[in-house]
Amino acid sequence: MKEHKKLPPIKAAQKFINSQFPHCDAALLAGSVVRGEATETSDLDIVIFDKNFSSSYRESLIDLGWKIEIFAHNLISYKAFFKSDYERARPSMPRMVSEGIVLKDNGIIEVIKNEAEDLLAKGPEQWSIETIMAKRYFITDALDDFIGCDSRAEGIFIANTLAELLSEFVLRTNHRWVGASKWIVRSLRKYDVEFAEHFVRAFDDFYKNGNKKQIIQLADFVLLPYGGRLFDGFSLGKNDSCS
Repeated sequence: MKEHKKLPPIKAAQKFINSQFPHCDAALLAGSVVRGEATETSDLDIVIFDKNFSSSYRESLIDLGWKIEIFAHNLISYKAFFKSDYERARPSMPRMVSEGIVLKDNGIIEVIKNEAEDLLAKGPEQWSIETIMAKRYFITDALDDFIGCDSRAEGIFIANTLAELLSEFVLRTNHRWVGASKWIVRSLRKYDVEFAEHFVRAFDDFYKNGNKKQIIQLADFVLLPYGGRLFDGFSLGKNDSCS
């Protein structure tokens, strides 16, 4: 059987909406295909708004030769996702809405896009001094484990933890959004390209050559403006009645 040529992403998304959600109030195409970062395994991220949906839901399927991720919302439910993303400092939903290409609009998208863009411009909530101290302690703890570790297998996964903790610390203390997985590097590059490349080199050197030095130096560099490593005197959850 002859295989049909895959439609371009925007045409495929438009056809999918017209066929599967013809009565929705609005729809957006977002994700890597919109940002020009698509790979062979990329899917179509489609955000759908419909006042008749009882609640938000997410669904994955294959249609028109594409993997498709549906992010469905009514005209209120998306606000809870905006709020949750703001609190965790990972603006997945606002970013999709902000960058999304309009596939359909019954006059509601401009307001929702403005909400998303305002939230993205605002940035995440500023960390408190107490939170910064706690994060310094957790980085110090992981760094001590990393320095003292003589097991290659264990060191790999301690390094993974340090990468997450250090990237989060740098971004949050600079009032920037954080990311997970591939978005760690993307978020760091958006903050500071030169720092991001230094960050990547440090971990790449360890993974390739087993050299811990650059990661240790990176951690100390990141912590230095906030008092450096923290162990002695740190406490969590202690109150006056415990003394």
